[in-house]
Amino acid sequence: MNAPKLLLVEDDPALSELLEYRFNNEGYNVRTTADGDEALLMAAEDSPDLVILDWMIEGTSGIEVCRRLRRDKETAHVPIIMLTAREAEDDRIRGLETGADDYLTKPFSPRELLARVSAVMRRIRPALAGETIEVGDISLDPVAHKVKRRGNTLQLGPTEYRLLKFFMESPGRVFSRNQLLDGVWGTESDIELRTVDVHIRRLRKAIEIDGAKDPIRTVRSAGYSLEAN
Repeated sequence: MNAPKLLLVEDDPALSELLEYRFNNEGYNVRTTADGDEALLMAAEDSPDLVILDWMIEGTSGIEVCRRLRRDKETAHVPIIMLTAREAEDDRIRGLETGADDYLTKPFSPRELLARVSAVMRRIRPALAGETIEVGDISLDPVAHKVKRRGNTLQLGPTEYRLLKFFMESPGRVFSRNQLLDGVWGTESDIELRTVDVHIRRLRKAIEIDGAKDPIRTVRSAGYSLEAN
């Protein structure tokens, strides 16, 4: 299996050098930059498997880099872990709502960051390798295009299948309707936003089984997410 590609965006030279060294030793293919504009160019040239992104960087801010990566179909699925000296709860929420998958406040232990990155990579590697993805009691085989819940084979339409797969590749993350349109239908699609709600309802019905809770959570004024439990 190829080494996972990690894009590290950090403007503290000492910290960047330390993290690059640690992740290289762990088998990652690391590219680094201190500039937000360059980070966007690097991601466009060669989409990474994961991004570690500092909030306060040169050029375009980390929060805006995160937002733009989420808007781009090629990087919409890429996990993003944000690093920041900001401790306020509102800042953490803003980072997560913008599309970050995790959030680490400085100062932090490199071991903790390594552990968080490893946890994210364990989750996304099955999807990258075409292996069965499991979230909670739902399993999806991307090769056979089969979905099961508690051993029961589910019948999903093509759009509901793509929607579920999109959710399962980033469990727990809240996606706005626009993000779902871009990720499932594509940026060139002329599908209306309300169509997303229709397919969410169809997906809920398709994965419903007796005695199991609805794993799709509606987040008011934000969008939808797939919960692991």
